[in-house]
Amino acid sequence: MNSVGIEKNVYRGFLFDFYGELLTEHQKKIYSDHIINDLSYTEIGAYEGISRQAVFDLVKRCDSILEDYEDKLKLVKKFLDTNERISRIHELSEELMNSTDDYKLRNKISEIEKISKDIYESY
Repeated sequence: MNSVGIEKNVYRGFLFDFYGELLTEHQKKIYSDHIINDLSYTEIGAYEGISRQAVFDLVKRCDSILEDYEDKLKLVKKFLDTNERISRIHELSEELMNSTDDYKLRNKISEIEKISKDIYESY
């Protein structure tokens, strides 16, 4: 499932954030209760009036649906890759800021930092 090297439920949360609106209302409710609200299959089943197995099957189906969207669109991967590159820009600009006293260079580095922060916050 998770090809990007992050914890399974964090990855599932990203999938839900990016593609959750493409699920039915019922699927969204059950999936978010399990993944986002961390409720057990039994708790959800009792609340929704369905069996634990039905909840399990629905969550598994949603995982498959969301994974299919990710396989086709790669939005989570692109988001995580972009965040990784922004972090690297930040590290490099910090190193440069700490290694120079040149006022013009420091201003350019600050501008780069601002742009990378704006990109990060626009997601």
